[in-house]
Amino acid sequence: MILLGSTGSIGVNVLNIAREFHLKVDVLSAGYNTNLLNCQINEFHPKYVVVATKELVPKVNHPHVLYGIEGILEAISLSKSDLVVNALVGFLGLKPTIQSIKLGKKVALANKESLVVAGKFVDISKIVPIDSEHFAIWYLLNNRPIEKIIITASGGPFRDSEIEDLKKMKVKDALNHPNWKMGKKISIDSATMTNKLFELLEAKWLYNINNLDAVIEQKSVIHAFINFIDGSTTAHFAGADMRLPIAYAIMGDKINKNIVPNVNLLELKDISFKKIEEERYFIWSIKNEVLSNPDMGVVINAANEVAVNLFLNEKIGFLDISKIVINSYKKFAGLKVDLFDDIFEIDKEVRKFSSQVAFS
Repeated sequence: MILLGSTGSIGVNVLNIAREFHLKVDVLSAGYNTNLLNCQINEFHPKYVVVATKELVPKVNHPHVLYGIEGILEAISLSKSDLVVNALVGFLGLKPTIQSIKLGKKVALANKESLVVAGKFVDISKIVPIDSEHFAIWYLLNNRPIEKIIITASGGPFRDSEIEDLKKMKVKDALNHPNWKMGKKISIDSATMTNKLFELLEAKWLYNINNLDAVIEQKSVIHAFINFIDGSTTAHFAGADMRLPIAYAIMGDKINKNIVPNVNLLELKDISFKKIEEERYFIWSIKNEVLSNPDMGVVINAANEVAVNLFLNEKIGFLDISKIVINSYKKFAGLKVDLFDDIFEIDKEVRKFSSQVAFS
């Protein structure tokens, strides 16, 4: 396999599965964590390695080291592997997704931004999602007529905080997710509920359905529901462990052993569901509009990446993240994307506007 984002939380879990099932890793692509990357190289012996910048190349113990986005694209082209696991964070992951599909490779996709910003241009038949919610949906589908899909959200670290206290929350508070160990970007997106909005857009493209919603289930043991037209509702229970969706994304239906412990229903207590309220999660106010015009995904993603970066660098407050995104959404409201290449120009324009509005 080709693994993009090998030192992140998803990448590490992918290698856990590769180790358990003795899978060959042809390419390792990482960012700046060369110490962990070198450990991975020593164990998995990839043919090619990619790092973020040219300056990092001498720090990597491998004869074939590429760098940057061009290095990622070159490694995908050079490798004979027909599986790409895209666990890159953010807009950076879009070109590798498109490149992989053009080369006829299957993409196990953890980079949700690929579908959020360019779902209409992605051949979904080549995509297998690495996500607990979308894995749950796939697991529940049985070619029966669907009325509605509902995914669940943990509610993030501020789900029980007083709303008036949200403006005081610092980076360390937002990164303290109650259920999952994740990277910084997705942890912040969970706190604002932007991550769940992105997952709804993903589900729209992946399963070609418009009737979508999400609810809060704080224990993260139920990942999705499907309401069928006949009145039946099914739910998917599984522990909060990404190894399960990763294993299926990589290996398909070949799983014949226990990946994670089964949920013990007798040990579950106080399973309950809450509505996602706009007063706490401002981004939810545009949810229905975005699902009606998914082309706006490129606007929301660009503005959100700018805002999250500013927050992580302590240049804005927590509540400012969603404010910047919503102001950018209003500025570019009604936008339509007709050509794939337009996405990159729109992305630049939105980032410029978001950076300006952040300090206006």
